[in-house]
Amino acid sequence: MTVIPEEPTTDEVAARRVGDAIFSKAALVASLLVIAFLAGVAVFLVIKGLPALDAEPDNLQGRANVFSLVGALLFGTILSAVMAMIIVTPLAVGLGLVISHYAPRRLAKPVGFLVDLLAAVPSVVFGLWGLIVLAPYLKPVHEWLVDYLGWIPLFDGPASATARTLLTASVVLALMALPIVTAIMREVFAQTPRAHEEAALALGATRWEMIQMAVLPYARSGMVAALLLGLGRALGETMAVAMVLSATGVIISWDVVSSQNSNTIAAFIAQGYKEASPIKVAILIFAGLALFLLTFLVNFLGRWIAARGVVKA
Repeated sequence: MTVIPEEPTTDEVAARRVGDAIFSKAALVASLLVIAFLAGVAVFLVIKGLPALDAEPDNLQGRANVFSLVGALLFGTILSAVMAMIIVTPLAVGLGLVISHYAPRRLAKPVGFLVDLLAAVPSVVFGLWGLIVLAPYLKPVHEWLVDYLGWIPLFDGPASATARTLLTASVVLALMALPIVTAIMREVFAQTPRAHEEAALALGATRWEMIQMAVLPYARSGMVAALLLGLGRALGETMAVAMVLSATGVIISWDVVSSQNSNTIAAFIAQGYKEASPIKVAILIFAGLALFLLTFLVNFLGRWIAARGVVKA
C-alpha cells in the first residue's frame, strides 16, 4: 500500500520561506564580513608597510631597497614550499587512493582519521620534532646528496653539520600540508562515478588500470586544487620553519643542504619582530604584505580550479 505524503499547510510553507530568507540574509552578512575583514587586513598591511619604502640599507641587511629584501625572502619561501609539495604529492595521492579504493572500510576510516589528526598538531610541535628528531636522521641524507648529486645546484654543499637546512624545513612543511591535501584528494577520488569504474572493470581492466582510466582523469582538477591549497598552507607556515631553519641572513641560494640557507618571509618575521625598531617593523609588515598577496593568489587559484575544473582529462 502506497502512502501519499500530506501536502504542507499554508502556515508551514510560510514558516519555511521565512526560515530560508533569514538563512540567506545571515549567509550574505557572514560572507560580507569575511570580505570586509580581508580588506581590512590588506589596508592595514599597506598603510603600516609603506614607510619601508624609505628604509636605508643599514636596516635592510645590506640590501639596496626593500624590494630586493622581499624578493630574496620570496625566493626562499617559494623554494621551500615547492619542495614540500614535491614531497607531499606522491604521499597524498597514495594515501587518498588507499583510503578511497584499496583499504577495506574498517581500516580506511581509522587511517583517514589519523591523517586528519595531523592537522590538529600545533606547528611548534612539528618544529620541535623537526629540530630534535628529524634533523639528526637527515644528516646522512644531506651528506649522500652532496657526495652523489652535488652536480645539481640544489645539492651543491657542503652538507650542513646540523642538518638545519631548507631541505629539512621542507620535509616538515610537507608533513604539515599532508592532511589538507590528502583529505581533499580522497574526497575527490571517492566522487568518481561508480558507473565509470564498473565499466572499466567490466572491460577487463585491473584495479590500477581502472584508477588510471577512470579515477585519475576524473579527479585531475580536484588534485591540482588540493595541491594549490596545500601550497598555500606551506607558504604561510611560521614557527616550524623558524625553529628548524638555521638563520643565515637574507640570501638567494639554490643550495638546500648547506648551512647557508635562503630564509622565508614567515620565519624572517618571527625571528626579527621581537627586537625590531619602528622602521624594521615597517619592513617586516611590508614583507608580510608580499606574503599575504602570494598566499591569496595561490588559494584563489586553487579554489578557482576546484570550482571550474579547468584541468581537463
